[in-house]
Amino acid sequence: MVQHPKLGEWQKKLQQLINVVDDYLEDKYKGRYRLHPARPRRGKTSSKTQDGLFSITASFSLGYGSKFGRGYVVDVHLATLDDVEKERIAEIEEEAFKILKEKLPEYFPEREITVERDGKLIKIVGDLSLGEV
Repeated sequence: MVQHPKLGEWQKKLQQLINVVDDYLEDKYKGRYRLHPARPRRGKTSSKTQDGLFSITASFSLGYGSKFGRGYVVDVHLATLDDVEKERIAEIEEEAFKILKEKLPEYFPEREITVERDGKLIKIVGDLSLGEV
């Protein structure tokens, strides 16, 4: 598959930002919930999405049916079998939203992008262009 040369750079910055959110949540909620038995402890893999209590991902969406259009949907997943209250999950997602909103300009200062709530989703929207090759 042919990939735009700047896409890798964009994805690397985005992953760095996602890792900041992951680190914050891992530190704050360490020990509150038992880790899923099939999941490695934090720092045991090369990817923060593959270990620890949280798996945070950002996936591109074309935005059909969204008032914001295309963007990156951020998913915050807890890797536990413990019963986590819906209110706590909403609180965790709100914390992730706030950190993304605060840190986004640091990682993409040259862009007009924002973090928005699209229904229940957290979404990064705005100037996602990659420029010319």
